[in-house]
Amino acid sequence: MDKKRIRLPQIKRQKDLPLVLNKKEVRELLKAPKYLKHRLILAMLYGCGLRSYELCNLLQADIDFDRKTVFVKKQKGKVDRYLPLSPHLARGLKTYFRTENPVKYVFNSQVTKDGEAGPLTTRGIQWVIKECRSKVNTQKKFTAHTLRHSYATHLLEDGMNIMSLKELLGHAHIETTIVYLQVSNMGSSMKFSPLDTLFTP
Repeated sequence: MDKKRIRLPQIKRQKDLPLVLNKKEVRELLKAPKYLKHRLILAMLYGCGLRSYELCNLLQADIDFDRKTVFVKKQKGKVDRYLPLSPHLARGLKTYFRTENPVKYVFNSQVTKDGEAGPLTTRGIQWVIKECRSKVNTQKKFTAHTLRHSYATHLLEDGMNIMSLKELLGHAHIETTIVYLQVSNMGSSMKFSPLDTLFTP
């Protein structure tokens, strides 16, 4: 008896899709902090799609108000990139720099070593998020990185093409960016339920 072996294709493990806040939830989150510094921390994470460690290492010299850009230096094998600076962020940052006088970095840590101002820490960002969670009308358990996911998804939904988004996010491979096509609700890929058309003539 000739036994034929059947080889099934290997199934790649499905990656979890990212959690995304809707625009109403983002607006509530950005209004939640009492202090301008904390509002700007959240606004930079969402408005520039920054990773937490990128925000911590951001220097004041990296902000160009005339060119309306934010320069993100390459780290962890990533690439240098320029990000657009929203006029809303520019106004807030100018006020913050004028009133708070941060040293060297865009955001300084509250804890300093030997009296020297150090950069904001990822733990400091986590604290801001934790303080604001209860002020947002949502059941979603969001983190700082959720704001980066929301940035990417909202840009796609607003009409940005996938290659431009890849550059803004600083992804080395397009496959990493494509996951946001599965999350976004836009254009020809807009998803809907058959119930939406069931009762229409």
